[in-house]
Order: sequence, then structure tokens, then C-alpha cells
Amino acid sequence: MTIPAFAGGLGARLPNERERAAANQMRKILASSLTTDARFRVVADDTKQDTEIVLTPALSSLLMELLRHVGSGDAVTLVPVSKMLTTQQAADILNVSRPFLISILERGDIQFTTTGRHRRIKAMDLFEYKKKRDAKRGEALATLAEMDAEFL
Repeated sequence: MTIPAFAGGLGARLPNERERAAANQMRKILASSLTTDARFRVVADDTKQDTEIVLTPALSSLLMELLRHVGSGDAVTLVPVSKMLTTQQAADILNVSRPFLISILERGDIQFTTTGRHRRIKAMDLFEYKKKRDAKRGEALATLAEMDAEFL
């Protein structure tokens, strides 16, 4: 089975229907190969040569997660954990306003450095904060659900 892959980048746009379908199909093929020890080949469009790529479990999981997001129509941005982010980039990742993020930084919840007058946040520190925040929110939601169940 051949899956067309086109070289045009997604950039800041959402994946179109054709890209979503290709991502879903690739994810299904990858998932089935992980469970059945089947192998699949990647064909580079420009060389017309078969190339075998062996994926480690961690790389397979990462690729599956990426394909899941693209397949559901989400825009995806990969951020290296060592990258230094601006306050606006960090606020966008947390889905908060930039002034609110600055209040979080000033409280000391996330480590940051200053370059001149500009604050820079290491992506790894931001993702660690996000993970803790999401866990705390999950616990609070579970507590609320438990309290709600008592009244039913």
C-alpha cells in the first residue's frame, strides 16, 4: 500500500482533509506493525528508492502521538526541551495571557532568565510546571466529582 506524502509544510495552518486522512492511515499502519511484528517500508518520493527505517518504542510512541493530533485536525508545534521561549510563546503554550504568565514567573513558580529586559523561559521548565499544574487540576476535579457523587 502506498501513502502519498507531500513535502509542503503545515506551518501555522491546520491540516487539510487529505493530510488528516494520510496521518490517520499512517497511524493505523504503525500501530498494527507494533502489535504484529510486521515491518513497513518508507519510500522517499524524490529518489523512488525503498528505505527501511527501524523505529524504537519511544520514537514510535512520539510518532503515533504526532499522527494522532494531525489526524484529528490539530495544528502541532514541536518544541525542543532545551529551547528558550519568550514570554508570549510560553503563555501560548499554557493557554494563558502574557501578563498572567509574568505574574507566575514573578511568584517564582517557573524559573526564568533575563536577557536585557526580556524574560526567557526554558521549555523544559515550562513543561514541568504545566505537568504539575495539570496534575493539581486533575486532583481537584476528582475531588469535586467525588463530592458531587455524595449528593446523588
